[in-house]
Order: sequence, then C-alpha cells, then structure tokens
Amino acid sequence: MNPMRALRQYQKVNSHAQISEATPHRLVQMLMEGGLDRMAQAKGAMARGDIAEKGLMLGKAIDIIIGLRDGLDASKSDDPAYVERLDSLYVYMTNRLMQANVDNDAEIIDEVARLLITVKSGWDEIAAAAPVE
Repeated sequence: MNPMRALRQYQKVNSHAQISEATPHRLVQMLMEGGLDRMAQAKGAMARGDIAEKGLMLGKAIDIIIGLRDGLDASKSDDPAYVERLDSLYVYMTNRLMQANVDNDAEIIDEVARLLITVKSGWDEIAAAAPVE
C-alpha cells in the first residue's frame, strides 16, 4: 500500500472520529481551523503557480466560511446585533477570498486569515471560560 495513501486514510478516519465526538463549540473551532488551513494551502499553491489547486483551496475556504455563516442564529443570541455584524464579516471575508482568487493576491488571503484568526481567538476564549462538565 502507498504510504501517503495510508496516511490520508488514517487522517480521514481520525477526522471522522474527532467530528463524531466533538461538541458543537468544538465543531465551529474545527471549521475555523479548516478554513485557515485551506487559505494556507491556497497561498502555497499560488506560490507554486498551481492555479487549479489555488482555486480549489480558496473554494473550500469560502465554503467553510459560508458554513460558519449558515450556522449563525441571531434569535438564539443575547446580542442579535453582534450576530448580524458577524454575518456581515463572513460575507466580507467570502467576497475578499473570491477577489483574491481572481487577482491572484496573497495579501488578500492574509487579510481574511487575520480576520478569521481574530474571530477564532474570541471563540477559543469562550471555550476556555466555559465550565468543564
């Protein structure tokens, strides 16, 4: 068996196990981590001149951000206005990544990554402050 194929299969099984055991909060963290990973992969592909891979990875990052946006529910929030601002931020991030793909612009990817890192750090703080069950 091809060692790289075996590694990918193991990672896939491990990912499925993590997902099945994850709390909803952890699933959001995993999505954000995945979005950041895809953006980094897109930048690597861009640096190599691999346009197809860059487009694929940016598409996956966009899909993840759309998924995060779809998970927002202002009706379940103590601060619906905050959720609306986060929704607008996700729309902005999606549009910027589409622009990064068209313009082949790594700086735009970095901008969106910084924004997502900021959102993720706030999300991570919520987990750190939550009582352990």
